[in-house]
Amino acid sequence: MTMNSKRLLSSLISFSKFSSNSEADAFKIGDILRQTRVFTNADVVEYSKPGAVYVSQSLQFKQPVYIGEEIIGEVQAINVRELRKKHLVKFSTRCLKDGDILVLDGEATAILPTTTIELQRSKEWQ
Repeated sequence: MTMNSKRLLSSLISFSKFSSNSEADAFKIGDILRQTRVFTNADVVEYSKPGAVYVSQSLQFKQPVYIGEEIIGEVQAINVRELRKKHLVKFSTRCLKDGDILVLDGEATAILPTTTIELQRSKEWQ
């Protein structure tokens, strides 16, 4: 899930009124959450900077994460296949806290322009 889609889902869930036939504010089966957003050129440019096209992602939240906790994100390629001049890659995705506590588990699929890995080091790693 991208940061923008997380923000959108978050804002949808935080709505105090739902499209519901009932007068109560409780969310019920059949209620629809809706928010309109117009994507800008800046949104598209920002999204395209990894050069990848996100195809799908599924996530399972296993444990809570609190402010100030250090989280380790991992992706592992589990399937790679050529798709025209690009690559369709399926990843296993995990987030850990305290070194080995699984807090998020899932899978993601993306179309990548290359399978070459470029590791970017932050200044603190150099």
